Amino acid sequence: MKVIVVGAGVVGTMHAWHAVERGHEVVHIEREAEARGASLRNFGQIWVSGRAGGEELDTALRARELWEGIGARVPGLGFRAIGSLTPVRNDLERAVAEAAAARPDAAARGYELLTADEARAVNPALRGEFEAALRCERDAAVEPRTAQLALREALLATGRYTFLPDREVRDVVGEHAVRDDRGETHSGDAVVLCTGAWLSGLVREVAGEIPVRRVRLQMMQTDPLGEPLTTSVADADSFRYYPAYASGALDALNAGQAQDPTAAAHRMQLLMVQRLDGGLTIGDTHEYEHPFAFDTLEDPYEHLTRVVESFLGRPLPRIRRRWAGVYAQCVDTTRVVHRQKVRDGVWLVTGPGGRGMTCSPAVAETTANELGW
Repeated sequence: MKVIVVGAGVVGTMHAWHAVERGHEVVHIEREAEARGASLRNFGQIWVSGRAGGEELDTALRARELWEGIGARVPGLGFRAIGSLTPVRNDLERAVAEAAAARPDAAARGYELLTADEARAVNPALRGEFEAALRCERDAAVEPRTAQLALREALLATGRYTFLPDREVRDVVGEHAVRDDRGETHSGDAVVLCTGAWLSGLVREVAGEIPVRRVRLQMMQTDPLGEPLTTSVADADSFRYYPAYASGALDALNAGQAQDPTAAAHRMQLLMVQRLDGGLTIGDTHEYEHPFAFDTLEDPYEHLTRVVESFLGRPLPRIRRRWAGVYAQCVDTTRVVHRQKVRDGVWLVTGPGGRGMTCSPAVAETTANELGW
């Protein structure tokens, strides 16, 4: 079988990976020299902790298993089974963490409520003030800026994979074929369009208006911290954002503890992970209304800096870079991904939202299973 994959972000690359793993030939087409979208502009977190119970959690856990297996074969992914800590500062926040740790699926996530001293034993860099921390043992991390490159190198080594950059697919030609902006037609037994946040042009032409929206976020990265940050770190605002934390305790938190005005205005949470070079990737914000701003704002960065420094008990290293990114998210956020047959032999897979890096191996595996690869 020959599979044409359009889009070289993590979702597209994982579709290529599963096709090659099953013995098929893959032609992988990317409109830029390298993917430059949300697949690179994220935390690189394999984030199991906040996922909704049921399909979303099952997908994340399966993806976590796949990431670990692929990481063992492709060291360039930088896979680390580091887990995460969410420090809490008061009784309202602690109650949400306790409710999460009491979930029926808490063991599957690796949830454990730690005292402050126990949390510092797990992550000694957390020298600031907090009362306790929710640990999620199943969370992990990879290097988002290099993961696709490492996967592609492994794919090329199989001899069954061809990468065609700098080609924008303009048309779906009949069944099982696409035409690029160089006038070349690429035919196969199946075509998978993994176009990320590119929802206009070809996508609108072949799929119409789909129930997927674009979301913009701001993030930053520091110089090396100078010491290990042994886990990912979140703050209690993540309780307000992720469905796993829904509970009466969360309702009480929302009613009794107003979110910081800057965090509320920009729909913020703290997520933080250390890169292999020692720097910290820190975010994020959420902007849903179009048209998106074209600039980045300082208030969110200042808020994140204050929160991080309060947990670390020390000043942040110099900020090395700041950026904005845009990802595609299903309007119905209970859906893991939008998967649609748009022509015979042609499928569109998009809209994983902030789950893209976490869930992409399992999303692609499901596509491969459903298409009978």
